[in-house]
Amino acid sequence: MIKCKLILLTCCLFFTTSISLPQEASLTHKLDSIKTKYSVMGMSVTVVKNNSIAYTKGFGLRDLSRNLTVNDSTKYRIASISKIFATTALMQLYEQGKFKLDEDVSRYLGFTLRNPNFPNDSVTFRHLLSHTAGIRDGAGYDNFLSDAGNWSKISVSSLMVPGGKYYTSDMWSTNNSITENYFEYSNINFGIAGTLVEKISGERFDKYCRAHIFQPLGFTCSFNVQDLTDINNVAVLYRKSGSTWNPQAENYGGVKPTATDLSSYVIGSNGFLFSPQGGLRASSNELAKFATMLQNGGIYNGHRILNDTTVQTFIKSNWVSNGKNGDTFSGEFKNYALANHTTQDLLPGETLTGHPGEAYGLISDMYFSRTKPFSIIFITDGAVWSAGTYSGWYNLEEAVYQACYSELNNLTVTGVDQGANSMPGSFILKQSYPNPFNPTATIQFSVPYQTKVKLNVYDSLGKQVASLINEYKNAGSYAVSFNANKLASGVYFYEMQAGNFVQAKQMVLLK
Repeated sequence: MIKCKLILLTCCLFFTTSISLPQEASLTHKLDSIKTKYSVMGMSVTVVKNNSIAYTKGFGLRDLSRNLTVNDSTKYRIASISKIFATTALMQLYEQGKFKLDEDVSRYLGFTLRNPNFPNDSVTFRHLLSHTAGIRDGAGYDNFLSDAGNWSKISVSSLMVPGGKYYTSDMWSTNNSITENYFEYSNINFGIAGTLVEKISGERFDKYCRAHIFQPLGFTCSFNVQDLTDINNVAVLYRKSGSTWNPQAENYGGVKPTATDLSSYVIGSNGFLFSPQGGLRASSNELAKFATMLQNGGIYNGHRILNDTTVQTFIKSNWVSNGKNGDTFSGEFKNYALANHTTQDLLPGETLTGHPGEAYGLISDMYFSRTKPFSIIFITDGAVWSAGTYSGWYNLEEAVYQACYSELNNLTVTGVDQGANSMPGSFILKQSYPNPFNPTATIQFSVPYQTKVKLNVYDSLGKQVASLINEYKNAGSYAVSFNANKLASGVYFYEMQAGNFVQAKQMVLLK
């Protein structure tokens, strides 16, 4: 019997920060022109290629009143991209077996979460994370937001349960039951998700994310502004009225705001406290590394944040628009997974997965390719934009993504040596060893992005004698152990097929 054993050799990502080169000048020129055209206050753009940062640059100002410019590590309140990070926290607990995606969340919340219009329909984790729970950001949510200073003293149940202090009848859908799988984007879903992280882990939401996601990745981002080491490098968020730029949020003036008294806060009572729906402060480079972690099956720089099977569950669509089963936000969301979606509209013909964000004058985008080794991150703290010309995104977002994509082939990863453990930039099939072998040989191969891999062994007459691999593999380097103890001595060939890559090599079995 022929045996095969798959061994993951290495999946370490090593990022480098690019230096200014002629290849980058063209993209910088295009982005400078975009900045001028759309009256951008400040923006950060990061492009990842072959798992390394190929381009990263800040433009304009992060603080108008103090004339502070955007730099590589400027942090922004990234709005709804935060939802992906909150979901990552829950998915870590999910893969630990702490809950099932299709379980009723009421079991964990400590109160019954039900749409009073459809009281027999259970709200599950999957419903919350895919915006199909029937929850709406109604008038009660506005009242709840205005009382943010008291969040540490109140329970999320006061917002979601009839009779609660902030509850209003428009907090739930009156027309669509959960069984209809109707999509309606709602920030409240993720305040509840943050509450669930606390209930299940026993840790405060911001501390959980810092310990289990940010620190392992080497990030200094946080859901808690008190954690930020350099408050001066947080971008103020602006909107323009006529010729005047008006600060909308994050206008700290270099001084951290007074910390909320959390001495009496009960963990698991109100996850909105740290705004898991939109309150993460992060840089474009941190988002780029996080996107690459997802793109490569949950691992970055040797640190596994999620299992590859969990990532596949994470990014698999749970809702697909048929034109009648939800609000697509002008075509931006045509499908939705768990706090992310996949689109071919932002870059026509390219399949991208990620999430946009918008709040207080900021817009942000974090998207990675599903078929090629690149991702593009864009954040602005204020600009003048309008509807897109060909997609559901704004014209400014379209322009930045088109500019980065048009220069992708001209960007090269430079700076620090990537080292032996960096992710492969191309398909590789190595010579088996030992060669000749008896009876076991090791075959090594690499793939630069997630793709289906077939690896078969044939005898000298072209008859297949073994199928070693026939499945999707994340970007990385692998090895297969081939045992030929039931085969006769002779010449054999092994062939790898992955995407458009096909290559065969010879090996000799000598008994």
